[in-house]
Amino acid sequence: MEAKTERSELTQTAIVDMALEMAALDGLESLSIGEIAKRLSLSKSGVFSRIGSREALQKAVLDEFDRRFQQDIIVPALREPRGLPRLDAMLRAWLERALRPGSRGACLYAAGAFEFDDRDGPLREMLMAGIQRWRQSLKRTAMQAQEAGQLRADADLDQLTFELDGLMMALMREARFLRNPDTAARGWVSYQRLLDHYR
Repeated sequence: MEAKTERSELTQTAIVDMALEMAALDGLESLSIGEIAKRLSLSKSGVFSRIGSREALQKAVLDEFDRRFQQDIIVPALREPRGLPRLDAMLRAWLERALRPGSRGACLYAAGAFEFDDRDGPLREMLMAGIQRWRQSLKRTAMQAQEAGQLRADADLDQLTFELDGLMMALMREARFLRNPDTAARGWVSYQRLLDHYR
């Protein structure tokens, strides 16, 4: 029984991995249980029995993307001292991730915000929650920098968070769509100029 459960968990992981790759390249709406079954050489009923509906699959993909985003960007930055060193680490990790080829560098927060901007429903709510968590992490880190005297006491941290998030969206387009080889260098210069205004 234990081996069967383990096999089932491995299959579920493979399903979510495949679905995440598809969503990263073609959007969350591209997901279909039939296509995933075909790509993994499983039956449709086999995929459905492990995941459930298409919407459940989309939710599982967003959960997994959020987990990976945290592991790639937030967790490593927590090893750095509070304040600007941590904010620097977050931006470096984000830039490094955005420059990865294919689905490994895609950002469902960026793409999903456009895919679901005019739609209501649970997927939009999940995307919004993930984006808000990311922005809260940026703001919390900026607050720590302010408390440490690394940013001006009167700095508008909501504005800084807005500008950082906007910079990252622009960098995503530069890296992913325009495939600009100078994205990392230009992104870092823009980030430093932005921070200079708030120091």
